[in-house]
Amino acid sequence: MPWEKKWFQFAVLLLLAFIWGSSFILMKIGLKSFTSVQTASLRIGFASLFLLPLSVKYLKQLKRKDLLPLFIAGFLGNFLPAFLFTKAQTRIDSALAGMLNSLTPVFTMLVGLLFFKLKVKGRQFIGISLGLLGALGLITSGKDVALSNINSYAFFIVLATICYAFNINVVKSFLGHLSGVKITALSFLFIGPPAIINFFMSDWQSVGMSFDWQWHLAALAVLGIMGTAIAMLMMNTLIGYASPVFASSVTYVIPIFAISWGVFDGEIITAFHLLFMGVVLIGVYLINRKKKGCR
Repeated sequence: MPWEKKWFQFAVLLLLAFIWGSSFILMKIGLKSFTSVQTASLRIGFASLFLLPLSVKYLKQLKRKDLLPLFIAGFLGNFLPAFLFTKAQTRIDSALAGMLNSLTPVFTMLVGLLFFKLKVKGRQFIGISLGLLGALGLITSGKDVALSNINSYAFFIVLATICYAFNINVVKSFLGHLSGVKITALSFLFIGPPAIINFFMSDWQSVGMSFDWQWHLAALAVLGIMGTAIAMLMMNTLIGYASPVFASSVTYVIPIFAISWGVFDGEIITAFHLLFMGVVLIGVYLINRKKKGCR
């Protein structure tokens, strides 16, 4: 594949945005028959089984010093966020979940500043502030923006983006010597078994009484294989050919697809949602923007 071609990189970026932007509606479909815990367990389980051949292939190359960082990458990068997202979507719309997901670059910079000695420039600090302001607006529900209208379940999404932020910094700091494909495959080797065991320890037999549960299971299979395993492999490969700043620009496009699916499913998108979504994205832009002449 022509990964070095700019047009192909843009095509992959749009495909990733579509896949990840669609993941929120797939979670919503899965929750029609499965509990939030079962939905997350199946997502991780399907992804782990799909990646198993790669995991086994790279297992011989696993070094002891990489065990803890890979475990953290698997747990904070995929396992815990999967459960947080499905828990949140039992009470909030998929479109709002997609909007809040855009906070990941904001918290990545903030976590790097607080815990990984990352140097932050003035415009990036402004970007962090705008991102947090936008988040505060998004987690308020209703037409009137006020602290009394906060939807507490939105904080599960915020916590998930903080997990992503720690994962990104850990991978950058301790796993830079491994390829993205190896990191993905080996980290899922840690989280796959507990996810599968967790599902079968739940009351999964009662799922058969749900109407159209087979279609809901199929949605979760697509979510796990496409929205998690393949998407992560594509993203890690893209980073190898394009700059991290270019790859992170997927953040701008994901909400478009998430909102579109939400509107299609009858979810209500208010002017306040769009306003504060714009504030978050401006913050992300300031965090990622480089001065002219800088590489």
